[in-house]
Amino acid sequence: MKTLKLIMIIGVISIALVAFTKVEQDKWVVPAKYKTMKNPTDPKADVSTSKALYDKHCKSCHGKEGYGDGTKSAGLKGDLGDFSSEEFQNQTDGELFYKTTFGRDDMPEYTKKIPDDEDRWLIVNYMRSLKE
Repeated sequence: MKTLKLIMIIGVISIALVAFTKVEQDKWVVPAKYKTMKNPTDPKADVSTSKALYDKHCKSCHGKEGYGDGTKSAGLKGDLGDFSSEEFQNQTDGELFYKTTFGRDDMPEYTKKIPDDEDRWLIVNYMRSLKE
């Protein structure tokens, strides 16, 4: 009987640890130097360029309004985010720049597709315009 209780306790602890590890793995950790990075572009300038870059590189997965409902979204794993949400908009520009630049999982790295840092900053500006 003691052995059964011990096995059950170990099982519960194991499940809890796996669940906690999964949550930690899902968290997208952004290095501190990016969190505080300032956007060098003017969000009011180059609005048409910002939209064109978003449409070309982001819209197919993240959707026209940034709801994560683009034409390719069904074939992707994980949460594509809702750019209009308060949670998304509460991130710093530097965090968004980092995620756009380096990607993770199904989110590709864009340093080769969009080699110009300024263009990725312009995409951050466009993502900001999608808030509700």
